[in-house]
Amino acid sequence: MVRSSFRWAPVLALGLGAGMFGAAPASSTETAGTTAPAVAPNGPNGPGLVGEEQYWTADRMKNAVPADGPTAPAAPRHGFGAQSAAGRGSPPSGTPAPQHFAGHPMVGTFFFDGKPLGGDTYCTGSVVHTAAKDIVLTAGHCGIGLSKATHRVFVPQYRSGKSAAQQPFGVFPVLQVYTDPRYTANTKSAASDLDLSFAQVDANSRGKVEDVTGALTFTPTSSYNHKVTVIGYPGSGSVNPGHLPIRCPVTTSQLPGFRQLRMTCKGFYGGVSGGPWIEGYDSATGKGKVIGNTGGYNGGGNDADDDWVSYAPVYGKDAQNLFQHAAAHQQLGKNPPYTGTTDPWLPGSASTWKKAALMTSGDFRGTGHSDLIVVWTDGEVTLYPGNGHGGYGTERRLMAPNSTWKNARTITAGDFTGSDQFDLLVRWADGEVTLYGDVGSKGLNRAGTRMIKPNATWKNATHISAGRFGGTRYVTDLIVRWADGGLTLYTNVGAGTFGQQHRLKAPNGTWKNATLLTGGDFSGRQKWDLMVRWADGELDDYPGTGTSGLGAERRIQNPDGRWAQVATMTTGDFTENGRTDDLVVRRSDGETTMYTDTSGSGLGRERMLVAPTS
Repeated sequence: MVRSSFRWAPVLALGLGAGMFGAAPASSTETAGTTAPAVAPNGPNGPGLVGEEQYWTADRMKNAVPADGPTAPAAPRHGFGAQSAAGRGSPPSGTPAPQHFAGHPMVGTFFFDGKPLGGDTYCTGSVVHTAAKDIVLTAGHCGIGLSKATHRVFVPQYRSGKSAAQQPFGVFPVLQVYTDPRYTANTKSAASDLDLSFAQVDANSRGKVEDVTGALTFTPTSSYNHKVTVIGYPGSGSVNPGHLPIRCPVTTSQLPGFRQLRMTCKGFYGGVSGGPWIEGYDSATGKGKVIGNTGGYNGGGNDADDDWVSYAPVYGKDAQNLFQHAAAHQQLGKNPPYTGTTDPWLPGSASTWKKAALMTSGDFRGTGHSDLIVVWTDGEVTLYPGNGHGGYGTERRLMAPNSTWKNARTITAGDFTGSDQFDLLVRWADGEVTLYGDVGSKGLNRAGTRMIKPNATWKNATHISAGRFGGTRYVTDLIVRWADGGLTLYTNVGAGTFGQQHRLKAPNGTWKNATLLTGGDFSGRQKWDLMVRWADGELDDYPGTGTSGLGAERRIQNPDGRWAQVATMTTGDFTENGRTDDLVVRRSDGETTMYTDTSGSGLGRERMLVAPTS
């Protein structure tokens, strides 16, 4: 779990055999430059138990740094702890704190030398039940380090200040490490779903590790909401000088866009990577079902590296396949490229999203990518922070349900105040138009700037869409479709002014059927395009729309019943290409879908955000 600015350099994963359960022996080698072979330094030519007990002195283990910590030597650990403990953001009110406790025999620490940090390193691990009784679970980014080390041991219920020989259950030398070769350490890609490894450990004088410590039950799951207890060994010196384990009972949710669990609990600093997420936890014995391990996106934490946000991969078919191979002491064969989840990426069901009355997109938090704002039928207003990868973080309520916001008739977003944070423009039922500047930092519970007082003219502003139609740096232009079919462009809109007015279409019957509008950078030009959904489901793009007139029409979608069901539509920069070209639509049945990287010649890749009710 990453809790500092440090990231491992990309490291190739383990050497593989020729196929699935018929894989070549782990000692076989691959063609140079493909994958790093899973060498067994603790085999016949490795240090062995005696060598490991001699190497892992009390001080060496005490001064080891977390595998997900900084590159600094282990000795000045208090500096690292102070940095991490300070955090980058304050946890929400009510976020639980963990309990320091004595630990359990089946949960402990891996210690390994040299790589990747240039010094001795550790992660958390837990024994899982297998017929061979010699398999320990940890994070994939820990497994990559273990696979490259010479000295590497698992220490059940680790006790700081004691040498390897003095540990309550001894130490168990690592023989082999099993990691999905498609995983890259601390990645933020879909492959972060594969952040788990299994280590095969040798017996010590007490016997096989599972016979000595007991074990958790490795348990695949396909769901995201669980009550679990998460255990880990944080190494932040200022908050955990005794290097005691912590545990925290939490309820998990989905990390949107990934096959990963998410939980919030304070104090999960560097060192907790690989720690088990246990369902049905018995606090007396430590036993239960392990359904995840700390790891995943960014090594198991958010982009801010907050200690109170942690992730874990969901154990689906890929994890189960890896586990079965590890239990049989066989490396994985080559698998098809990992594609990630096709699960919905916004919280809530279709029945909930039927009530999303209005939607708009913009960079409300100044992050460089878009967020989504939704006004619900009961007047609640919600912000969904975009993660820049097509997914969304935890929803943030801007307004509780209320009667005022039930009267919002159309909304759009642009940087009308020039602060590099988007503002929200609202047209109310009585014709008043209000601008709320810097919504991400200032919220909505305030008066806002009145653009125009209640009036009959703006009651007829049926649809309003912001964009960069005048070629300026900021998104400061508005296109309004009036009830009579007229179309007007307002450029250089700011707080208290609609800027300059340009007629694009005189009142007409055709444009009365332009039921939804959105602006976007679909053509890759400095100026944005206007996208129009017509009443019959036809979708057209108008590139080059500006002060000189409406651009030439380009057909994106022929009349279509499914597109006729679109109730609201917005465009944002939700993915990695840096362009406002990700089209989001909510259909009448609540299904909500993003079309990523939509262009002026066609819809982009379809990505379901909210699944329709089956």
